[in-house]
Amino acid sequence: MKKYIWALLPLVMLGACKKDFENLNTNPKLFPTVPAPTLITQAERQLSNALTSASVNNNVFRLVEQQWQETTYNDESLYNFDTRNINRQMWGSLFRDVLNNLKLAKDIIPGDPTVVGDAVKKNDIAIADILQVYSFYYLVTTFGDVPYSQALDAKNNFPKYDDAATIYKDLLKRLDADVAALSGTASLGSADIIYGGDVAKWKKFANSFKLKMGMTIADYDAALAKTTVQAALDAGVFTDNADNATLVYLAATPNTNPIWVDLVQSGRNDFVACATLVKQLNNSNGILDPRASKYFTLYKATANDPGVYLGADPGVKANYESFSHVGAVVTAATAPGLLLDYAEVSFYLAEAKAKNLITNGDAASSYYEKGVQASFDYWKAGSATAFIAANPYTANNLATQKWVANFNRGWDAWIETRRLDFPVLYKPATGAFSDFPVRFKYPVDEANVNPANYKAASAAIGGDVVTTRLFFDKNVMPK
Repeated sequence: MKKYIWALLPLVMLGACKKDFENLNTNPKLFPTVPAPTLITQAERQLSNALTSASVNNNVFRLVEQQWQETTYNDESLYNFDTRNINRQMWGSLFRDVLNNLKLAKDIIPGDPTVVGDAVKKNDIAIADILQVYSFYYLVTTFGDVPYSQALDAKNNFPKYDDAATIYKDLLKRLDADVAALSGTASLGSADIIYGGDVAKWKKFANSFKLKMGMTIADYDAALAKTTVQAALDAGVFTDNADNATLVYLAATPNTNPIWVDLVQSGRNDFVACATLVKQLNNSNGILDPRASKYFTLYKATANDPGVYLGADPGVKANYESFSHVGAVVTAATAPGLLLDYAEVSFYLAEAKAKNLITNGDAASSYYEKGVQASFDYWKAGSATAFIAANPYTANNLATQKWVANFNRGWDAWIETRRLDFPVLYKPATGAFSDFPVRFKYPVDEANVNPANYKAASAAIGGDVVTTRLFFDKNVMPK
């Protein structure tokens, strides 16, 4: 009998050991999956950081748009984007940190015990998808053809690149479906650090972004632009700055505005005002633009001398002490990240009216005036009445004032400058690496890791160079 018991003992012990090892791999105090709302929170934060950052490693559009100029280095002002692999940082932050988190959230939401109720789940998925559409917009308008249909498939390490115009049209369809899916009031709540889970505001944001997307392709596909813009206006777009899509940063790290991190916490003095923008602010048809005091500091201001706004020439390495600096409003730790605002929407409506893309609403000049005043209000620059009288509505003034209002939103300013080919930015200093960049090259990782699809995409768009115009960039100004 004893021999029988001992014969069974190894089998019993083996079974016990197997069970114990399985338990060691499971932490009973952790969720089996990450709660979906936290993934959306992180995606929103990373998205805002990507658009807001002033780091030359992540976001160089203020330099490209000649809003700021460099002091310590001047590579990026001369369109050298390869040394720091800037395109890889932009590509990675949107694909990895934003789009992938949002996909995971959408996959988790149906079975997430922290998201209670079918209505909430439906709204949360729609909001996550709106944020994906927003993110893909920047990828397509920056690079052209990009991975899309296979981009977020974890099992596919070599995704194909989809045609940019085809992606764009699908994004518009997704946006319509998301707006239709939003209902009631229940959603993410405080996990949404843009609108606090306000479903009505997300609807208005989606319609306003649809307007933006429609105007972006106005010179590429006027018919689609017309139906898109008219539908957006009819459904309800931003009507004042209270509708703005902003992410509120906090005073304590690590949740401060990334500009504060780059310019204040770092203790570095890498940027000054650029002469291109400062000249426009100093002489806007004979008057000083009141927003200058919000954008920049005065140079050599003393008790006896008010000083001047002075900018460094684009592309020329500047002495930090010799020019105006970025204003305290911009560098504050709690300065909000801005994803879309009422001024931008008003300017789009002005252009839409001028191009006969909308049949109702105000006159183009009225929308233009609303846009200028909205920008003044946002920057707390007072009444814009006198400024508008000196700078009335014209096609050129519309493009210029949109560029000025897009101060500190360099990525958006760059999209509009390429689309409208106005204002005409000064050529950078001798030694620029290229003509004005109208796209960013694909990351070198794509050429190394996904070479076949990279080569096909490069050929399809006309060459993987910064001077290849993308599908929407047709060089047609409004009348």
